[in-house]
Amino acid sequence: MKHLTLCADDFAQSAPISQAILELLERGRLSATSVMTQSPLWPGFAGQLEAFAGTSDIGLHLNLTHPFDDHARPLSYWLLRSQARCLPRAQIRDQLLRQIDLFTEHFQRLPDFIDGHQHVHAFPVIRDALFEAIGMRWQFVPPSYIRAPDLLAEAGDSWLKSSILKGVCHGFSRQLQVQALVHPRWFAGLYSLSPLADYPKLMQRWLKAAPHGGLIMCHPGITLENAGDPIGPSRLLEYCYLLSDEFAEDCTQYNVELKPFSN
Repeated sequence: MKHLTLCADDFAQSAPISQAILELLERGRLSATSVMTQSPLWPGFAGQLEAFAGTSDIGLHLNLTHPFDDHARPLSYWLLRSQARCLPRAQIRDQLLRQIDLFTEHFQRLPDFIDGHQHVHAFPVIRDALFEAIGMRWQFVPPSYIRAPDLLAEAGDSWLKSSILKGVCHGFSRQLQVQALVHPRWFAGLYSLSPLADYPKLMQRWLKAAPHGGLIMCHPGITLENAGDPIGPSRLLEYCYLLSDEFAEDCTQYNVELKPFSN
């Protein structure tokens, strides 16, 4: 039996997303979720998430692109400026510290792990700000792990998207090793996020290919009526599949047990 971590991103982004993740955690169809702590919904949902602390990884989904506040910028802004190394590291570090503190304020402990909305945590300059923030908040024991997008093992149905992500995050896993920070060494879950994609088939491919200790991300949500969320239809398809008997049978077929990550 191989252990995999299946992580739902975007907890607290909206009520439909959060409710879907809570139900999937309750049913044992996820083993981790990462939280967008800038959301005004986070304080209210934090108490419901506490029931899964210990049996699932509860992490921080660092955000610089979703417009919860005036600091957010489009993904293209961070892509271009990070590659040109012309971002204000100290200001970014302070933004990340605020998000970490919002997690601890409402969850009463530090996150188990860290990843990033649209993977911005692994971009140049931003990663340096992240390392500084970790050093300031995890003074004795570091986070259990950090997601390393440059180790993406599967392009899903989007070779171009995969190539761009691995390119802009190049060298991140090596820097994690230098910083003595743990990271899963196999990562998947990227695809076009189109409702036309065959999500069950993609997940079956990832379940089959994943080694013991691998990490797969997902983005479930309950309803199509999710204002401002361009991937709402795909979220619903993911949710329905992950809740289905088909997904349970796929895990059995590929000898997979969903577990929190352990090094």
